[in-house]
Amino acid sequence: MNLDSLREYCLSLPDATENIQWGADLVFKIGGKMFTVASTEPGQSKVSFKCTPEEFAELVEQDGIKPADYVARYHWVTLLRWDALPDREIRRLVTDSYEMVKAKLPKKRASANNQRAAKTAGKKTRTATKRPTRRVSRGS
Repeated sequence: MNLDSLREYCLSLPDATENIQWGADLVFKIGGKMFTVASTEPGQSKVSFKCTPEEFAELVEQDGIKPADYVARYHWVTLLRWDALPDREIRRLVTDSYEMVKAKLPKKRASANNQRAAKTAGKKTRTATKRPTRRVSRGS
């Protein structure tokens, strides 16, 4: 895997966006939250992503993988080389990171696709509430 193939893969995920942050880091987000970060510095092959606590413990024991700077406490790892893991495994871990971050989004952001689909269909989703009947008492 390389930066171009990672970029292509990340942007193929629904509602994923990219931007450059912190000078030269390519940041991939869902709903405004990061799920993968890759260095664009020449000669650097760093890519970071979120993983489960169990996978974090396993991954950081491997050569070429370390806890990610600043976000390791949230179970982010950094691959120091593209060949630290097979391409298939990197794609799976990036997808898992995307899904974990997406699952934590507020419903409003997470369901952006559903809202867009509802607007396209021209239907409003509203719950009907029954108004209580007003009883008028006539004087005795």
